[in-house]
Amino acid sequence: MELKPTPPHDAKQRYLKKKQAHVSDKTYYNYNTALKRLLEFLDERNINDMRDVDSDELVRFESWRLNSVKPITCRNDMRTVSNFIQFCESIQAVPVGLHELVIPTKVSEDDEICDDILTRQEASDILEYLNKYEYASTRHVTTLILWKTGMRIGGLRALDLEDFDTARPALEIRHRPQTSTPLKQKTKGERDVLLNWETADVIDDYVTDTRPDVKDDNGRSPLLASTHGRVARTTIQKNIYTATRPCTYNGGKCPFGKDTETCDALAFDQANKCPGSVSPHALRRGYVTAARNAGQPKDVTGDRVNMGGKVLEKHYDKGSYDQKAERRKDHLRDI
Repeated sequence: MELKPTPPHDAKQRYLKKKQAHVSDKTYYNYNTALKRLLEFLDERNINDMRDVDSDELVRFESWRLNSVKPITCRNDMRTVSNFIQFCESIQAVPVGLHELVIPTKVSEDDEICDDILTRQEASDILEYLNKYEYASTRHVTTLILWKTGMRIGGLRALDLEDFDTARPALEIRHRPQTSTPLKQKTKGERDVLLNWETADVIDDYVTDTRPDVKDDNGRSPLLASTHGRVARTTIQKNIYTATRPCTYNGGKCPFGKDTETCDALAFDQANKCPGSVSPHALRRGYVTAARNAGQPKDVTGDRVNMGGKVLEKHYDKGSYDQKAERRKDHLRDI
């Protein structure tokens, strides 16, 4: 089979266009980011035709990537690259079978497990501050929902006004890919998440007093909204990074010795630079850990956050050895 001249940029655009129709925004972003790095590497190597990409170049790319990211990130990138190369085979841009020579980066079990977590006490302090100084704001409601439910960002963004059931109360998470809010697990991620009345009252006050009266580009009424429509994923991230900066909720004291008048992380879009701030996913881990420590059964917790038991235990339950021992205490029998 004769290979066709194919610029890497063109191949990337065709690949992403094909993927965009059936993957979530987050997955699409990850694919795009990984392939941007690949194209940067190929540019540095003066490679402007996919026909010149062979297994040796792909091994060099892995080594190049490991100079700037952790092995777990490199492994994910190499998986995307392998899938991309397989697509390139289908359009006759590279030899058939090349993707089989792309071996994902080896990762130790310790590297595979992320320990980024918001503790129950930290969450309590943050929510107390927000309840007092930013009551029913977008940041308050964003933080409150993520902590109290452990849901993913995609699930939070997918919520419409009509998905907030004030009678039970509950949030109804639904998969709507045709109107730009797919769930990571698609229809398997659909569920109703019950709320306590205190949480529901804050959301209700947000809807009544704070939320902009807008619709998104698909004519839907998002629960979390900005003046432009449905709140963006990046806005959710920035709000959580800001809310979880220690100086935000501890009276303005920096535990890292920074000047709280001039620190770069004080800016809303730079809050992620604070070593004490955490991502939204840390609230998901924190919720799972706190729920399990409180005695909530594993299957109940897993169903609530849409997570399998093995994944929950390995990646999300960050209880210490003594906390896990205490959980088992009431179930022990003297035999």
